[in-house]
Amino acid sequence: MTISILLADDHEIFRHGLQMLLDSQPDFQVVGQAANGLEAVALAERLRPDVLIVDLIMPGLNGIEVTSQIKERLPGCRVVVLSLYDDERYVVSALQNGADGFVLKDTNTLDLLQAVRIAMVGQCFLSPSLIKRAVQGYIKHAQASELDGYDRLTNRESEVMRLSLDGLTCTQIAGRLGISARTVETHRANLMHKLELHSHAELVAYANKHKIIP
Repeated sequence: MTISILLADDHEIFRHGLQMLLDSQPDFQVVGQAANGLEAVALAERLRPDVLIVDLIMPGLNGIEVTSQIKERLPGCRVVVLSLYDDERYVVSALQNGADGFVLKDTNTLDLLQAVRIAMVGQCFLSPSLIKRAVQGYIKHAQASELDGYDRLTNRESEVMRLSLDGLTCTQIAGRLGISARTVETHRANLMHKLELHSHAELVAYANKHKIIP
């Protein structure tokens, strides 16, 4: 199967160099070139390529706007966005508008070839450095979410948590706080739910991890 490709980039030398790279692949065929966003949309509608490789910053329409229009008019066309910029706002916007890949121009040329092939099987490709940043962001978000649970505890729930960590029973905590043991049990159940914990051992481990124990 030969994959037909349309190139859209406002730099002629870069565009021709890219065509030479793609045409060197036995399963690729560049069927057209566009120098701006409006031309890219018009050519795509006429040529109906399997894949559109589009620069992020172009006159007329930028790469994200082109992606949005192509996905609306030619849902079967895969779109790979090329960019000099690794700003996550561009990456997210491109993906939200239907891009099947986001490749940085300063990356290995093999990444672009891989992006085209991966897009053709319905998957999304990101340059390795973008994947690394995405993973780091995911980990950071997960860690923040864990702390968010603690931040949502009421003052009373925090008191019950700290006294539980001191080894006090519900009855002892009730006497210390001047409330009923049943109320203590309710606060304990609520805080365990907010922290997504299921046992006292998990509560101790959570407190140690986040340095909550006095």
